[in-house]
Amino acid sequence: MKSSGALSVIELFDEGLHSGVNLALNVEKVLYREKTDLQDLMIFENSTFGRVMSLDGAVQTTEKDEFIYHEMFVHVPLLAHGNVRRVLIIGGGDGGAARQLMKYEDIAVTLVDIDRTVIELSKKYMPSISGGALDDPRLDLVIADGCRFVKETDQHWDVIIIDSTDPHGPGEVLYTAEFYGDCKSCLAPGGIITTQNGVPFVQESELRQSYDRLGALFADVTFYQAAIPSYVGGDMAFGWATDEKSHRSRSLAELAETYMNSGIETHYYTPEVHQAAFALPLHVQKILTREA
Repeated sequence: MKSSGALSVIELFDEGLHSGVNLALNVEKVLYREKTDLQDLMIFENSTFGRVMSLDGAVQTTEKDEFIYHEMFVHVPLLAHGNVRRVLIIGGGDGGAARQLMKYEDIAVTLVDIDRTVIELSKKYMPSISGGALDDPRLDLVIADGCRFVKETDQHWDVIIIDSTDPHGPGEVLYTAEFYGDCKSCLAPGGIITTQNGVPFVQESELRQSYDRLGALFADVTFYQAAIPSYVGGDMAFGWATDEKSHRSRSLAELAETYMNSGIETHYYTPEVHQAAFALPLHVQKILTREA
């Protein structure tokens, strides 16, 4: 079923991604829906979150709170690194991460997404998220399988942002040890990888699995967190992996100077939030330190 326009076929969106935990959103208007044997993609309007994109019954992004997710995904590694020139995004077809990256001067960005449909729908129905970044000449947009791309490329990047769906179905391969190893092979010296790692409160096993797999490859592996209202279950975790341990030990004064000199404008990120995000709650620390 493919449909577009002002449709009112659904009154309530009920996300049941995690067993026993549901997120219910009123649906004021369905703008687009494509339901096939492979996926169920829907874009609808909600009174609180604005336009919402869901895939297979799980919220992917919303107009109202996407800035939290994308600012923390992008600015934490870039300002921690301090000298980024090339960035690779795996996934991120909504263009939100690309939009944040375009705030910096002299940065070349490659975005690899397997699904052109998501890109085109995001541009049409949720243009504020990408803010024109998907058409920016500084962006090299590649429609391809991200796993194959990092395995075959001979290029290197200072930061790799793995903006994937949850580790179920098509997105599962973006959490494998093989994929992480291939990402490391195309990371420049001192580079940083950040990942989308779900909500620890309801996704403990996924968090620990990524921690173990990245930990076997990198000298400094941890997570940092941000509260994103449309993601059920509490604070969301972003994976952090690098061989340059000094990136995570930058002082608040250093981060503040880099942030000021960058000239970027943010609405959630601050140097103080950056530093505090790595202070993991004890229950998350226990997930990472207990024996597997």
